[in-house]
Amino acid sequence: MPRVILPEVLKRVAALDSLQFEAEGLTVGGSIRGLCLATPRLERHLLHPNRTIKEHFIVSVAGRQARDDTPVAPEDVIELLLATAGGSGAPCGLTVSEVSRYARHLSLPQIGREGQVKLKEARVLVVGTGGLGSPISLYLAAAGVGTIGLVDFDVVDESNLQRQVVHGAAAVGMPKVESARRRLLDLNGLVRVVPHALRLTDENAIDLVGQYDVAVDGTDNYAARYALNDACLRAGVPYVYGSIGAFHGQVSVFNLADGPCYRCVHPEAPPQDLVSELHPGVLGVVPGVVGALEVTEVMKIILGVGAPLSGRLLQFDALAMRFRELALRVDASCPACSSRRAERSNPLPGARLAGAASAAHLAG
Repeated sequence: MPRVILPEVLKRVAALDSLQFEAEGLTVGGSIRGLCLATPRLERHLLHPNRTIKEHFIVSVAGRQARDDTPVAPEDVIELLLATAGGSGAPCGLTVSEVSRYARHLSLPQIGREGQVKLKEARVLVVGTGGLGSPISLYLAAAGVGTIGLVDFDVVDESNLQRQVVHGAAAVGMPKVESARRRLLDLNGLVRVVPHALRLTDENAIDLVGQYDVAVDGTDNYAARYALNDACLRAGVPYVYGSIGAFHGQVSVFNLADGPCYRCVHPEAPPQDLVSELHPGVLGVVPGVVGALEVTEVMKIILGVGAPLSGRLLQFDALAMRFRELALRVDASCPACSSRRAERSNPLPGARLAGAASAAHLAG
């Protein structure tokens, strides 16, 4: 028989012993009406007098919104989600539109309604809106991350369009943060996008990073990476790192709990003669792969699930279609983070979100 999962609030108001029930029926509506017949105290909460399902419930089957007449098989799971307005103090914390939009997230036990609210309340800074920043910002917006900050000082050029998929031809000549802002809001008008049209430097990074919960690397130069790492250390903000070049990419997480910082791994930038030998081109799809991996790490940190890449460097080779993992270590003498570790007894940095959860350097 199909299984029905009810929202937590019904367990209290209907004095239920469980939130999961088997309910015989050939359709969603038939199964729920059958459940109400077997458990009469549910009927006034779930059904109108004409025995139709009340509109303030979103019903899903296999993560897809369903109707009263949607057929169900014996192995199906029917989930009822209570749509409530944010800020009302209700347990869901999501609007009707959000419950409908994020139904596939809500059906995952690792996310559910509480996790989606965490995403909604999170503030993520994306430094760079180019090859990496494009997929990063798009997937953050699609996932419902509530506030997304975008940092970039450049304008859209036609040569960007081969890989910077957040921008379109109509945006050529437009500031990248504005082009990206418009695209993200078109994708998901339920999120807030904050443009920062500037170059990230040592002078402005700490004030900027301190406004966010997680910082994501979409940069293409060493100076910005060091500034971002140092600011994240001072602000106690996890730093999700990514870089690309030609057919390769790298991803890691720095400044999370007791893991290393970026300077532990790269104490200083390589000399200019080596940097100049790095291939200036990049296969257009590589930043998409690496950016998606970075967003995965951001979401795991926000949700407090899984094992983030702290202390690990994931390397991607598109030509061989191979991933390789390298263990990273904390440098006890690191000038950036060793003194802070010594000063504090609790795991740092990234403590705000951590509890809720040298290879060749590539130019981004």
